[in-house]
Amino acid sequence: MSLFQALIMALLQGATELFPVSSLGHAVVLPSLLHWSYDLHDPTFLPFLVMLHMGTSVALLVFFWQDWLALCKGAFGAFGHRIQLESLHILWLICLATVPAVIVGGLFEHWLRSVFGSASSAALFLFFNGVLLLVVEKLRSSVVRKDVRYLASLTSRDALFIGFFQCFAFFPGLSRSGATICGGLLRGLHHDAAARFSFLMAQPVIIAATVREAFKMRHTPIDPAQMHIALLAAVVSGVTALASTAFLMHYFRKHDSWAMSPFAWYCMVAGGAAFLMFHFAA
Repeated sequence: MSLFQALIMALLQGATELFPVSSLGHAVVLPSLLHWSYDLHDPTFLPFLVMLHMGTSVALLVFFWQDWLALCKGAFGAFGHRIQLESLHILWLICLATVPAVIVGGLFEHWLRSVFGSASSAALFLFFNGVLLLVVEKLRSSVVRKDVRYLASLTSRDALFIGFFQCFAFFPGLSRSGATICGGLLRGLHHDAAARFSFLMAQPVIIAATVREAFKMRHTPIDPAQMHIALLAAVVSGVTALASTAFLMHYFRKHDSWAMSPFAWYCMVAGGAAFLMFHFAA
């Protein structure tokens, strides 16, 4: 992989991992459209992938460190008994929401990505990702409550519901953040609360994926030149993810009534156009 390709992939990872537009779908579709020759499934690609995920994970930790600190301190009773119960409840919800993805991923991830991992399939699922975002945006008006639901008001059933939405991301082209935000919206959360829960959920999921990928490459010889490129890409990915998170949290607070619609139309246009190009372009 050239330095230029690595930087493009890092920018793509940093932005699309948090934006509801599917980082995996873009990572599959864009190289095929540009006729890049490297293989995403090549074992030598693993170090690069690990570093990209590490950059994204660090960015999320930097942005939400106050949330994590408050939750941990609250769980140990630093702010009184009521806050302790709320903090423990939110931490339980985050853990519970990751369970469906762990089970489904362990059983079906390899099969799903081998069957649907082509660029054409990813483009089609990217289109359906847009449809999902648009449909949920239309439906939420019938389920959102007049009183604001906070994270602490979610139940275990709500957390599992949102967690099942996270499983959509095993289909390349369907966004993890988009699906979990949609799940939160359908449980009555506003966009900013749904996004916050989605990003807090993402932290353990991305760390687990990074550890798993790092374990896979324990016997893989690492080219020092490629490792230098991967380190630079990790920094670019992390900075981009940090900026993306800051933008999205502000954006969702300001545009609660229609926040997902622009991403929905983008996914439908980009996914549909890419699918047509794969099938009809000379």
